Amino acid sequence: MRVTLTVNGEQRWADDVWEGESLLYVLRERLGLPGSKNACEQGECGSCTVYLDGAVVCSCLVAAGQAEGREVRTVEGLADGEKLDPVQQFFVDSGAVQCGFCTPGLVVAAHDLLAREPDPSDEEIREALAGNLCRCTGYEKILEAVRTAASAR
Repeated sequence: MRVTLTVNGEQRWADDVWEGESLLYVLRERLGLPGSKNACEQGECGSCTVYLDGAVVCSCLVAAGQAEGREVRTVEGLADGEKLDPVQQFFVDSGAVQCGFCTPGLVVAAHDLLAREPDPSDEEIREALAGNLCRCTGYEKILEAVRTAASAR
């Protein structure tokens, strides 16, 4: 089947998509957007987090056909051309990017949090990022990046 969707503001399509194919697979392998990572394939780690019609979802759990006609925004779509979104920039500046595998999902989740709550408490930050697992760090640099992004807004 053909799946047509809007990705990062641009109409895109993928042909020969099979019914069990995930949105994550379509984004990475068919549309060439490798930012969202394929880690657990069970919605447990958050590495594949994207916006779907403005709501954050684990794209590994969304069948590609469910995205037909819908709007997807990936971590690549947060940047304005070559200029990183402030959340992305503060992740870099704070040293919150280590191996980088969890980073895209954490950035999308933090971006969503700050869009909803411009001045979140540490508890709110922890709650918003709870679905994203990082195996490289103790999360302090990640929390620092979100705090800094919030204070810069």
